Amino acid sequence: MASYDEVLKTVYLVRHGQSEHNIAPIYQSQNVRLSSEGREQASLIAERVSDLDIDTLIASPLPRAMETAQIIGQVIAKELITSDILVERITPSFIEGKPYEDAESNKIWREWEANFYTPGARIADGENYENYILRVDKALEMFNNESGKSLLVVSHGGFIRAIAARVALGNLLTPELMKKFNNTVGIENTGITVLKYRAGFEDDAKWRLWSYNDHSHLTK
Repeated sequence: MASYDEVLKTVYLVRHGQSEHNIAPIYQSQNVRLSSEGREQASLIAERVSDLDIDTLIASPLPRAMETAQIIGQVIAKELITSDILVERITPSFIEGKPYEDAESNKIWREWEANFYTPGARIADGENYENYILRVDKALEMFNNESGKSLLVVSHGGFIRAIAARVALGNLLTPELMKKFNNTVGIENTGITVLKYRAGFEDDAKWRLWSYNDHSHLTK
């Protein structure tokens, strides 16, 4: 039987390396790949985690996350599993790959962003807040249900921020607080965020946010 404070699960959340659209003045596309710097960042994070005893490697299926995870997987010798649950916040498809200066795309993005945190609102085929948080909860459930005790998960900046906010605030998280968190809390490409799941605590306190956005490997 697990002791009261025993760590049952450790999850290392890694944001993907820099993508080509992270450095371009365009709305990020689903299919964008890593930049040359992003591939170097992925190599650095792979080296950083090489000494960890990782049981399972999971990634978002979007190319920028898959590439990052594949580079890590080659170093830690783990087969990659993908899950659609881990994709980034889903923007209206019309704007993908469009330049920021495109008037129609900019209008749609601003309308979507302004209404994202409004309960029940939906703009075009973009994701809304309720669906987003439901996906966050599904991710935490997936982590808990994985048989391995130590997971390395490659996902996206916005989604990792949302997971961190959900773990930190639990059922106290509101659309307003999520918006504030998104606007004030940054995350670096390949930054590591650590979650621990512990035995013996109340349901909304079993997950703990252990560290956030550690990117010291990028200073080499």
